[in-house]
Amino acid sequence: MELTQGKLFVVATPLGNMKDITLRAIETLQAVDFVLAEDSREANKLLTALKIKKEVVVYHQHTSDTTRLHIFERLKRGEDAALITDAGTPGISDPGNELIHFLTTFDAKQEVTPIPGASAVTALLSVCGFPSQQFTFLGFLPKKKQSKLFKNLQDLEFPFVFFESPHRIIKSLEMLKEYFSENTHVCLGRELTKIHETIIRGNLDYVLLELKKNLPVKGEIVVVVNPEPHSNIPS
Repeated sequence: MELTQGKLFVVATPLGNMKDITLRAIETLQAVDFVLAEDSREANKLLTALKIKKEVVVYHQHTSDTTRLHIFERLKRGEDAALITDAGTPGISDPGNELIHFLTTFDAKQEVTPIPGASAVTALLSVCGFPSQQFTFLGFLPKKKQSKLFKNLQDLEFPFVFFESPHRIIKSLEMLKEYFSENTHVCLGRELTKIHETIIRGNLDYVLLELKKNLPVKGEIVVVVNPEPHSNIPS
């Protein structure tokens, strides 16, 4: 008897507030044979809170092709898997997209099913108040060549969104001031959906001032920029 190939479910998990888990996400995590996660400790916290016992297989940016092939073979045998990230939607600025590419390259018929839910990007866009019919998502800003990136973004006529670490956010916003006018407005979200959630709206100077009132900056950060380029573009 031929086995039915297993499915990979891409499951969005809460950013912080556990009440943001969807009923479908819970049902999926209960039903699959194993869970793929970047950090087994974070995955087990989530599963324990949901009273679900599952095998957790660690999958991160340094995972070898041998492990990816093992995952593929388990799916081929008919096992179902759920891919989760530490918070939010997998495959967006995390190595989940590499796994999906690997599996679907091996077998174009491999089923990959999204279980949508929380996303830091759409959460902040929904409350920023900027026109967001179009936007550009940059993921985490590069550690080098930020100036080249910001210069290229000056031609944008719609917002752009990026993630940044707390110890680099002030430097990144100060660099933005070199390429965009004082009328450029920013919406910054820190620790979204968590106890210390903070959302700051205003021009670059105002947001920087607010951040500097409570140093050191802590927590996960998302930024939406509604750009207005300088009239004098730096060379």
